[in-house]
Amino acid sequence: MLVKLEDPSLFSKAIEVLSELVTEARIKVNEFGMSIAAIDPANVAMVMLKIPKSAFSQFEAENEILGINLDSLKRILRRCGSRTPLILERKENFLNIQIMDRIKRNFSLNLIEVERQEKEMPTLDYSSRIEISSSDLVSAIEDCIIVSDACSFIISQGGFIVEAKGLNSARSEFSGDEAKIEAEECKSKYSLEYLIKFMKGAKLCEKTILQFANDHPLKMDIKTEHIELNFLLAPRVETED
Repeated sequence: MLVKLEDPSLFSKAIEVLSELVTEARIKVNEFGMSIAAIDPANVAMVMLKIPKSAFSQFEAENEILGINLDSLKRILRRCGSRTPLILERKENFLNIQIMDRIKRNFSLNLIEVERQEKEMPTLDYSSRIEISSSDLVSAIEDCIIVSDACSFIISQGGFIVEAKGLNSARSEFSGDEAKIEAEECKSKYSLEYLIKFMKGAKLCEKTILQFANDHPLKMDIKTEHIELNFLLAPRVETED
């Protein structure tokens, strides 16, 4: 296997997001491109990264599975500039990483055995779909984390509301002017510990798509021309608000 990215910045940022949720992962490389699917140790969140074959300037690979420590990979990728070509090449039980800078630099990352998690994003029925500015969503989530450890996503009277309540409260309201809202009235609560990690992924593109329903998992999709990130987060179901 040998693949080359002319601009690895999105790949590097995506790996950083994944490393916040899981320590180790299986990178799948096949005729379609590169992908990672992983579930966090608490079984609360799932994340999927897809990079199509077209994103690579060079792509020589059959079906490959690479067991990787994501924290180690993240630290190596941080050494790579945004416009510095990056080559990933498998050699036996190592992943060789070449940073094609003015001075060519080489790293060798030991491949590891990672428990198999061959799961796809489940197909769920959602009553709400929101397409929103990523920066607006990030601001709303950052407001909520000041006052609580969880927030609610609410559809009410045709609007989308992000609300957190503790001793204090925070609330952001979006109408159809600020977001594309295709939704029925519903409400679901989610952990801000996870949402704030997801927001690092949201910053990779201008728009984020949210899908949810009453006490349903949240599906969050971030897509650019060269990368796709999908998150799934279990709801926090409580008897009292």
